[in-house]
Amino acid sequence: MDEDLEPGKVAASLLVGVGALLRRVRQVPTGDGLTMPERTALSRLERSGPATSSALARDVQITAQAMGATLAALRARGLVERSPDPDDGRRMVLTVTDAGRRELKEKRNARTELIAQALAGGAFTEVELGQLAAAGPLLDRLAQNI
Repeated sequence: MDEDLEPGKVAASLLVGVGALLRRVRQVPTGDGLTMPERTALSRLERSGPATSSALARDVQITAQAMGATLAALRARGLVERSPDPDDGRRMVLTVTDAGRRELKEKRNARTELIAQALAGGAFTEVELGQLAAAGPLLDRLAQNI
């Protein structure tokens, strides 16, 4: 096996590259004013669907109190709404509102545009652009296998 293809070396290289990319893209200013915990909770609700505050807190590994404060801020801005749990009327579930979806979409569009500009800036050859295009689905499959 080629030494450069050794799984441990590939894993280390991927972590460095993907980590640097994520740090840079998270810095994209969008003017939305959302804190990182608010964006995390909003994104999680959008991806996973309605959830209770305690379930969200467990998922993102923060205290129930911290999640409660985060969700209260999102509700005050009209980005999430509460409704009775259809399976247990004593509990409340939270869902993303249309306004919340718009906020997330704007942030994603800004990040996508940032990456597109970097790719179009001449720093990458056509072959490298092809390699990056092929890497996306592979990274997604890698994430599914962890």
